[in-house]
Formats: sequence, C-alpha cells, structure tokens
Amino acid sequence: MTGEPWTRLLASATPIVGAPMAGGASTPALIRAVTAAGGFGFLPAGYKTTEALAADLAATDAPCGVNLFVPGPPEIDEATFREYARRIAAEGEPYGLDLAGAPLTHDDDHWSDKIDLLVRQPVPVVSFTFGLPDPAALAALRRAGTRTLVTVTSVAEALAARDLDVDGLIAQGTEAGGHSGVHDPRRPAAPTSTRPLVADVVAATGLPVLAAGGVAGPDDVRDLIEAGATAVVVGTLLLRTDESGANRTHRDALADPARTSTVVTRAFTGRPARGLRNTFIDRYEAAAPLGYPELHHLTRGLRAAAAAAGQPDRVHLWAGTGYRNARPGPAAAVVEALTAAL
Repeated sequence: MTGEPWTRLLASATPIVGAPMAGGASTPALIRAVTAAGGFGFLPAGYKTTEALAADLAATDAPCGVNLFVPGPPEIDEATFREYARRIAAEGEPYGLDLAGAPLTHDDDHWSDKIDLLVRQPVPVVSFTFGLPDPAALAALRRAGTRTLVTVTSVAEALAARDLDVDGLIAQGTEAGGHSGVHDPRRPAAPTSTRPLVADVVAATGLPVLAAGGVAGPDDVRDLIEAGATAVVVGTLLLRTDESGANRTHRDALADPARTSTVVTRAFTGRPARGLRNTFIDRYEAAAPLGYPELHHLTRGLRAAAAAAGQPDRVHLWAGTGYRNARPGPAAAVVEALTAAL
C-alpha cells in the first residue's frame, strides 16, 4: 500500500488516524496501539505543560503527530464571566468548590514553549486546531522537517489555511465529538456534515484532506475516502478501548441506554463542543457565554470532581454522533474493523 495517499502523507499502512483527544483520552498507549495496527496516532498537546508533552512523546516511542491549540485573544469580560460563575456556583458546592469566586484565567496553553519543543524534537506531523498558526511557527516546523495540517470547518477557513502553504487540512464536520475547530466561534459558518465538507474542501484547495466527524463504522470510512479524503480521523470509537485514558464515568455514559443524543454546547468550556446531553447542558446552555479558555478553567475542577464521584450530569461527556458504536476491547480491533471494507 506504499502508493496510497495516506502512506505518502502519514507513512501509515491504513487511512485510519487516531484523533488527538485532549484531556486524557488519547494516551501514549492508545497512540502505540493505533500505530501498531497500521494507523497513525496523534498526541494532544492541549491542556498539558511542555514537560508533560515531552514525557508523552518519550512514552509513545513511535512515529506520531502532535496537535496544538492555536491561542486566541481574550473573548469574555470580567462582568460576563462573573455572572456565569455565580449562575453555576451551586454545582460546585457538593465538592467544596467556590465557583462564584473563581478567577478569570486566560492563557495561551504554553504555545511558544511547545513550538520550541517540537522544533528541537521534531515529529512527522503537527496539526493545529482553533485557528491559523502564525507564519513564524509554521516556518520553524517546516525547517525541522515536520509536515503541517490545519483543522477547518468551512471552505473559507480551508482557503485561508491553504494560503499559509500548509501540507494538508483536517475537514471537521458537525458530527465530530469534542470541540469544534471553528476559527472564530463568534462568526461560525453553517454546520456542514463531514462528507460534503470533505468534497468541497478537496475541490476548493487541491490539498490532502483528513476527514473528521461522524465515523460509526467501515461504511463511513469508505464513503469519506470516496468523497476525496486522504485519511479518516477516528476519536469516539476509541474512547472505550483498553488503551483509552477516558475516565470510568465517561466510558459508562457512552454505553448508557438512557443517553439518547449528543448536542453542541458551550456550557462547559465557552467554546462549541459536541457531547452527550446531560443535566448541566440543559440547565446552563442558554445562558452560557463564549469565552475559551476562561470557562474551561472555571469548570475544570467541577468536571474532574464529578467524574471522580461518578456523577455524569456535571461532566463534559464529549462524543460524536457515532458514539453508540464505541465498544470495549483493544484499539487495534477498531482499526482493523474500520479498514476491512477497503
């Protein structure tokens, strides 16, 4: 399969890409398992210190990609933040958390330090989410021999990324679990399913395109490849695997027959993200402002405490629309099943 487009871009034997699920789900063990099965895994750099990312790279001990969150400007003022913090304050009381008094925290997720690390210790591919990286960072990574990809949710975003001379794109459809990669959540494009988005982005840019969102089985992989995708990104289907770092509360919720739908919410982090519908979303979505990463920091302790206590209605249960097909077992079995029809 050395002549296949996914092999040329990713040096992988199959077109399956393990999604960089930040927050603990995408472990070095999961990346190793996806790679050993012929896929290509991405480590998430989001929410980690530079030292933790370096440790994960060492533990992965296999060719992999790294995903970086592109930092943006502050999006929320103190008064709006404080109003939302007071509104959700009661949710933190069972865990001894003072959400009403939480500080407004904005950071750049150690952006410069992580770029410096990846220049010193190059990986085959670096992908960017939440916007366009600065040209200096792209140039430094190129000089280190790294290929670069940008996550896009519309043709307009794809064209802007192409103009930066990146090596490829990740077309993320509305069905994808976790955070939307939309570049400006205040002015998002109309939600578009992954298959037509892939076809449109390929036609508009001529670049290699990875498809992300809505993958529930091998038929979806085949359809996305036929639509023009170079490879297919899989996240939700890996959440319950043996090598996943997803917590028990999240895993159990994915299998709970009472969880009947996913929704896009900004109630937990201040940025649109798809997850299983729960009580927290129902209570606060209408009032939730945009404000990432400020709301992420506000609710982070709450979500961790609720997950540890086995209380899923206060946890961000990120999941794509194919969550019903997530199964326990080895990650290699997921990769093998998804490529069986190719």
